Amino acid sequence: MPTGSTGTIGADLHITSLAERPDLESAMLTMESSWPAYIRPDPTLVHWVFERHARHQLVVLDGDDKVVARAASAPIHWDGDPDGLPDDGWDEALRQCMADTYAGREFNALVALEIAVAPGLLGQNLSGQTLRALNDHGRHLGYSDLVAPVRPSLKHTEPWLPMDEYAARRRPDGLPEDPWLRVHVRAGGQVLKVCPVSMTISGSLAQWRTWTSLPFDTSGPVEVPGALTPVLANVEHDQAVYLEPNVWVRHRLADRP
Repeated sequence: MPTGSTGTIGADLHITSLAERPDLESAMLTMESSWPAYIRPDPTLVHWVFERHARHQLVVLDGDDKVVARAASAPIHWDGDPDGLPDDGWDEALRQCMADTYAGREFNALVALEIAVAPGLLGQNLSGQTLRALNDHGRHLGYSDLVAPVRPSLKHTEPWLPMDEYAARRRPDGLPEDPWLRVHVRAGGQVLKVCPVSMTISGSLAQWRTWTSLPFDTSGPVEVPGALTPVLANVEHDQAVYLEPNVWVRHRLADRP
């Protein structure tokens, strides 16, 4: 396979990968984004994926060489069956990438782990351009599909609504009601199914108080800013757990054999 490509996105924006610019890893990881503070992926797995599969970590730079958007992805082997995409989407994608890497399986799909844009540039369609750049990257490298456990951008406004009902909402023109799902569909993506436990985030009540500035002093479900579903607190065990649902979306990059 080719090693990947660089290019431009819109005016005065340049895209490259960590394989070509390893010096940008820290800037990519620390770029300000809209993700809540409690979304804390396993740093060991994330660092491993970034190091082992650096060419699939894309960064968008402005004219001052500042990271303004990022697209993280992990290669996996996938048979193309939507039913085979795991319910624990984001977490399992990292584990499967590692397992497939060490087993020597052929990579034929990319999992889009995250596409994020610096808050000051939201509303300029940079997220859609970065998504298209990641699709082009996968297509250029010969991958058949890009699949993404998508975090719908407005689901947090209705945390009690089941994700399957939310994801099924459509506008009169047939496009998804959620803006980020709509960006994916406009880019050629197909909404497949919900992954109900895409991320599992557990912490002590003290940690959750730090992350959210909420009291977490009673047991039961707690509405947390930015969370797609309520967080379940247990005072007796000094723990709260957040199970984040996402939505699997598929982008076909090439015909499968």
